[in-house]
Amino acid sequence: MNILIVKLSAIGDVIHTLPSLSALRILYPDADITWVIEEASSDIINDHPYLDRIIISRRKKWIADLKKLHRVNRTIKEIKSFILTLREHRYDLVIDFHGLFKSSLIVLLSGGKRKLGYNSMQELSGLFLNEKIYEDMGKHAVDRYLDFILHLGFNVKNKEFLIPIQKANEDRVEKLLKGNNIDTKERFVAVNPMAFWETKLWEDDKFARLCDRITEELKLKVIFTGSDSSGMIEHIQSLMASPSVNLGGKTTLRDLSYLYKLASLMITTDSGPMHIAAAMRTPVVALFGPTDPSRTGPYGEEHMVIRKDIPCSPCFLKKCDSRKCMKEITVEEVFQAVKDIVDRKSKGGMDKLVCPC
Repeated sequence: MNILIVKLSAIGDVIHTLPSLSALRILYPDADITWVIEEASSDIINDHPYLDRIIISRRKKWIADLKKLHRVNRTIKEIKSFILTLREHRYDLVIDFHGLFKSSLIVLLSGGKRKLGYNSMQELSGLFLNEKIYEDMGKHAVDRYLDFILHLGFNVKNKEFLIPIQKANEDRVEKLLKGNNIDTKERFVAVNPMAFWETKLWEDDKFARLCDRITEELKLKVIFTGSDSSGMIEHIQSLMASPSVNLGGKTTLRDLSYLYKLASLMITTDSGPMHIAAAMRTPVVALFGPTDPSRTGPYGEEHMVIRKDIPCSPCFLKKCDSRKCMKEITVEEVFQAVKDIVDRKSKGGMDKLVCPC
């Protein structure tokens, strides 16, 4: 049996699909499973033991290159090569976990026999399906995706978030830590202040005051992570009185997974790294404003979500003049959440605080 998974991006969405991949491997142990994914998120599933192959979609690059006259012919060849690779196998089952036009087009091009997706016409996503299920938007994304598996006849009890961390990832992270005078057995807090939406961001000065309190009162080292092209992390560090480490932009996604596995806990905005940390079963303190944590929050019971119950939240807006939902979150309540997790894990034993793996 040949199965095709279509889940292109983003990081969090790919993480949320991992339990469904695990379930498919259990349900169809001898199946040949392929995953089509965009390049930016592909590191999460490279060399995954439950996959037979991945196919990379460079959709964003192709769109950009088609606008450049000197690259048009080469880009058309690349797209044709992608389609030929996609059609090398005759798929018995294609599952569109994404539910957008860009994924439905791949479903069509795959030529699969059973084309399974949500009963939705968002961006015409249901146009090319021949088998549909109801999408319950009241559920967390992980559980919505697992509804496909339930439809196929398997009720998943144990949800597995397997990210294939390799020794090379461990070695790189340990080298980075040692280069910053941190032993892998030391207690530290990972902090991700970054987010793609400006409405998800918390103020830099609040992050600075929070991290100073963590360092001074809880005696935990602070390591910043995230893609820091804007210089945000450096700005936060400049506002701090205590030392911290900036690993922003210095790790791959699987490096980051191992780093979070070593962390005592993580503090983050609603972002891809939040879901990586949750997949590593590292406790997360997540700051939410314009989005709904019941649908896309850190998955699991060990996490703490901080959000303000105001009438306009969640609004799902990427731009907002007031950003009241994030600005009303205080340093004190975030620090208290961090302290509660530290205290709770301390009562369970110091080993669990050092590495909640």
